[in-house]
Amino acid sequence: MKRLLVSIALTLAIAASGAVALADDECADELGCVEIAPDESIVVGGILRFSGPTPFTGEVARHAFNLAASARDGRLLGRDIELVAEDSACSEELAREAAQRMLANPAVVGIIGTNCSLAAKGALPVISEAGWLMISPSNTSPFLTNSDADAGGLYQPGYFRTAHNDLFQGELSARFAAEALGLKTVATVDDGDPYTRGLAGAMAAAFESVGGEVVFRGQIKRGDTDMSALLAAIVEAGAELVYFPVFATEAQVIVSQLSQTPGLEGTIMMTADGAFSKSFAQDAGAAGIGLYVAGPHIAGEAYAAFVETWRREIDEAGPSGGFHGHGYDAANLLFSALETVAVEREDGALIIGRAALRQALSEVEDYPGVTGSLTCQDESPHAGDCATGEALAIFQLTAAEVHDGNWPPPVLWTAAMAQAE
Repeated sequence: MKRLLVSIALTLAIAASGAVALADDECADELGCVEIAPDESIVVGGILRFSGPTPFTGEVARHAFNLAASARDGRLLGRDIELVAEDSACSEELAREAAQRMLANPAVVGIIGTNCSLAAKGALPVISEAGWLMISPSNTSPFLTNSDADAGGLYQPGYFRTAHNDLFQGELSARFAAEALGLKTVATVDDGDPYTRGLAGAMAAAFESVGGEVVFRGQIKRGDTDMSALLAAIVEAGAELVYFPVFATEAQVIVSQLSQTPGLEGTIMMTADGAFSKSFAQDAGAAGIGLYVAGPHIAGEAYAAFVETWRREIDEAGPSGGFHGHGYDAANLLFSALETVAVEREDGALIIGRAALRQALSEVEDYPGVTGSLTCQDESPHAGDCATGEALAIFQLTAAEVHDGNWPPPVLWTAAMAQAE
């Protein structure tokens, strides 16, 4: 089986295949090479979110990267590891500009990012056309791994992610609503973003596939504060469940105003990982008690050890959000790929072929990440997907999360439970 391991045999196999071939001091890699002098650091770029909706996700990804580097004593291939980060602000335009600035530094071996799917839409064409690679710890939109442009696909070569594809999350949410809750009708709400639109669509399609009916599909705008017209339409539609996989700010408004809308008393609410955070639970207040949230769920000894390290080195309260483990896995996949393809010249410089690096990541199979076993796919609609969807669950907010700061909330249903039924 293909495994991304540091191995002389695999390195020789890649060299023999022509992915990295050196003629004297020249690089024959079809996408070009990164040359790193003996006294230079290995530089990784980060297009991350430090402002905009849920801005903490950028810091989470940076901390996860630093922990992965720290586990190697901060060294890779005999050199220091350095992360140079840009803020995408979850903006298509700003992410595109950040990607262009990254290209001005030929020492960057690859990109960790983006944190949100809309930013990926802006950055990915720039990164891909340049022959670079980008591996995301938290993009989940199905569009990003779908190469069918007529169906809205945004996939570009060189894109990978350790976060789940929302085709998995949409199915999990739909099956929970239909099988665990016994519901027949749902209303979906998105904000037009590739992430929210893709997830709402995935859930709707999956719900219909198990015999349910989507009675209303609504859309808001980022920053909306008056949801009265939307909620009135949902009352008219008569949905048993309102599914709104939007970001925390708008999700909080929906939760608050839905609870005060006549005709929606007792209506079940469900949101997703864009609002999966301790701060959202507290901001939602009493109206959020009972809310279902779909999001990342990681378990196992490797993950427990990772969290202990996080508590010791980053924050004793533990990691926030849901994609910390995915960030750690993304960094480690990139590090292992670099170890696999790097060739050292007689003068001590490292030569890293960009096509070879992409190829190494595409050949990852059964990689033991803290989020589970990772195998990178190469065919649409999962081109670049390395996660299988196993690290997902449905949670429910209780008074402990809303009022007492408990995090994460209790797990009600997992992907394993769904498969067993």
